[in-house]
Amino acid sequence: MCNLKVFEIEKICYSYPDGTKALDELSFSVSEGDVLGIAGANGSGKSTLLMLMMGCLTPLKGRIAYLGKSFDRDTVRSMRKETGLLFQDPDDQLFLPTVWEDVAFGPRNLGLSEKEVASRVEGALHDTGIEELSKKAPWKLSGGEKTLAALAGLFAMKPKTLLLDEPTSGLDPRSRCRLISIIGKTEMTAVIATHDLDMVLDVCKRVIIMKNGKIESDGEVPGVLSDREYMRSCGLELPLSFAGRSS
Repeated sequence: MCNLKVFEIEKICYSYPDGTKALDELSFSVSEGDVLGIAGANGSGKSTLLMLMMGCLTPLKGRIAYLGKSFDRDTVRSMRKETGLLFQDPDDQLFLPTVWEDVAFGPRNLGLSEKEVASRVEGALHDTGIEELSKKAPWKLSGGEKTLAALAGLFAMKPKTLLLDEPTSGLDPRSRCRLISIIGKTEMTAVIATHDLDMVLDVCKRVIIMKNGKIESDGEVPGVLSDREYMRSCGLELPLSFAGRSS
């Protein structure tokens, strides 16, 4: 495993406009090739953390670095060219008449030839298993299909890193399994914010548990997730595969 630090988060703090503290002195790093789960109950700060990592929000204190360079305008611009963010609500990312056009939107904005755009779109649709949806209107898709279409849009940009915000939220069991399979096969660095601990168990080797804007633990997945009382104290439940075991 390469030790190149893709993201470094150092003692960042963030509060919402009404003064509510969202993140308090968070520090961790993401190395190249990591598939890191960020788990926590609703309101623990997971989504806010991803927005900070994407440069959509600015921490009140602390430092975020990408490939060793502290965030500034140029660093954030470079990071966004190599990082894809999947929003919790895929409707925020789908806005064109067909799935094909939505997936093509990003590559076209890179100034690529139509031949290269088509190649990327076809590859992304294949990788997410939604070739048959290419001519459909996004608003006619199911929740799971919308999530896969939004993910295909990211894949078409050929990112090095994925930031995924609650990717399995609201999905039916079949769509959820399909999404987990796709994420599990990717070789990209990924940070997955979720309260779906079964997905974390399936695709992540490391997990950070957040509670009230702070990091409660950071370690290997089985060891962290198998403690029933600890999980409950963080507003979470054991993954189903652990549920029958004693704590």
